[in-house]
Amino acid sequence: MGDSEALDAMREAARLSPGNFPLRRLLADALLAAGKSTEAEAAYQAALLLAPGDPEVIIGLAESFVRQGKSGAALIALESLPTEPRRPARAGIVAAMALLGNGDKAAAAAQYQQAINEDAALADADMAARLGALDTPPTVAHTPPADSQRVRVGGAGAQEDERPEEPILDAQRSHITFVDVAGMEDVKNTLRMKLLLPIQKPELFAAYGKTAGGGLMLYGPPGAGKTHLARATAGELGADFIDVGLADILDMWVGSSERNLHSIFQMARRRTPCVLFFDEVDALASRRSDMRGHSRHVINQFLAELDGVDDRANEGILVLAATNAPWYVDTAFRRPGRFGEMVFVPPPDAKARAAILEILCRGKPTTRLDMNALAAATEGFVGADLEGVLERAIETKLVDSIRAGYPLPLTTDDLLRAIRTVTPTAVREWLLTARNYVLHANESGVWDELLPWLRDVR
Repeated sequence: MGDSEALDAMREAARLSPGNFPLRRLLADALLAAGKSTEAEAAYQAALLLAPGDPEVIIGLAESFVRQGKSGAALIALESLPTEPRRPARAGIVAAMALLGNGDKAAAAAQYQQAINEDAALADADMAARLGALDTPPTVAHTPPADSQRVRVGGAGAQEDERPEEPILDAQRSHITFVDVAGMEDVKNTLRMKLLLPIQKPELFAAYGKTAGGGLMLYGPPGAGKTHLARATAGELGADFIDVGLADILDMWVGSSERNLHSIFQMARRRTPCVLFFDEVDALASRRSDMRGHSRHVINQFLAELDGVDDRANEGILVLAATNAPWYVDTAFRRPGRFGEMVFVPPPDAKARAAILEILCRGKPTTRLDMNALAAATEGFVGADLEGVLERAIETKLVDSIRAGYPLPLTTDDLLRAIRTVTPTAVREWLLTARNYVLHANESGVWDELLPWLRDVR
């Protein structure tokens, strides 16, 4: 297929999928590379309607202006680039082209030099000669992105030069909300009432003596979306999300694990409101009767941090935990004020599976998919299984697309073929394990929420 035919195919694909941002951007880039600057400008403008502020699209639009001789318009477009995190180095090259078009050679040379200082791969001998700029950039230290601030925590006990490097945590901003979580309306409503609304409507809750913050434990089969739900909780609140793993806490040095845990909570207390998330919490909060020595000290420290040094120490911190094995968690963690409520995250039903597939297919070239047929064919699948199905279907479709030279849309048959290659086992195995615990240890009624799911498990 020639370049012209490939462009025609992409134009048609974009016409059939007007809301497909990646396809719009792919078309715009291809038009720019083909020298069709005017049409590329229109394609970039259409892409910006779908993703306002996207840096690469803005830079592409500016370059299309430059190639049409609209240097002033290019510079105005580049001024709309967000300054945080750092502006892409390629923007400096396009700015240099625009400034050179305006006759400002000195400013153009400065922009070009700064760009190649940041990314030596952008160096262009012809442009450097025109500008009189150097094309051998010095080494520049890398600055981490501003939206993922890395914070050191942990550490005393031995001399600093004797200790291994301290663990590092990322406090991130989540870009997903409950809109991106299919189904689970009861779980989302519980999270809103227990964790989000006390922060969003503090005066109303204060009238009843309730403060913002607290803990909640999510449990259920692996792959059902517990971590995704925790990230969405942070996104719904617009708060920092701190994802804590075992490696961030456990340390070979005596006393250091407890210090690391304390430092993580102190970090969260400085960044309120925030969501502090402990995945696989059963490894940190196991029954103390099963533990000895150092592990018991870590569990006790965890309980102390959840309580805080005073009644308001953890105000504004939403402590979420997730586990596949809640029956291993020490009962002390389920006390009110700690993880006072345990919420079952169930396997998705047919309606939820259809919604998950719709979310997963966003931004991908597709025909009209029969979601009811796909939901019926995925009985027993969790979100992770469905994501795996889509990945298999995409990999197969990419082979065909590479042969064709343009993106081919996914069809219902593509997904059904991928479904037939996947055998989900996580849900049934988990329910069988849960049945062994729940049916013989539910005197307090803590597992009542699980009972309906266990009746037909064999």
